[in-house]
Amino acid sequence: MTMTLTTTRISPDWPCQVKTPGSYDWERSAAKWLRELVPARYASYPALIRHPVLLARHAQIQVQNEIRVARTALQTARADLPALGMPESVIELTIKMYAAEVMQLQHIARSVRAVSQALVDRGR
Repeated sequence: MTMTLTTTRISPDWPCQVKTPGSYDWERSAAKWLRELVPARYASYPALIRHPVLLARHAQIQVQNEIRVARTALQTARADLPALGMPESVIELTIKMYAAEVMQLQHIARSVRAVSQALVDRGR
C-alpha cells in the first residue's frame, strides 16, 4: 500500500494518545482514544466497535454537547449560584473552571475532527 503525504501529515490538534495515521495499529489507538470520550455504555455497541468512523462521529456529537453544557453552566453561573448560597469566591472559581473546560473541550473537538478525517481518508 502506498501512502501519500496527506495521510502522514499530522495536524497540530492530533492527540498524543493516537498513533500517526498509516503507522502500525493506529486505528486501534484511535478507537481506544475515542472510546474514552463517549459514555462507557457505548463501548459495547457492535456497530461502534466494528466501525471507528461511527465511533468518531458519536464522539464529535458527544463533545459538542459537552461544550454546550459547559457554556450554559458558564453563562448562568453568576446569576444562578448566589441563589444556591455560593459565596463570591466559589462563584469566581466556578466561572474560571467552566471557562477552562470550554477551552479544553474545544481542543478535544478539534482533535476528534482530525482523527475522524484520518479514519474517513483511510476508508477511501
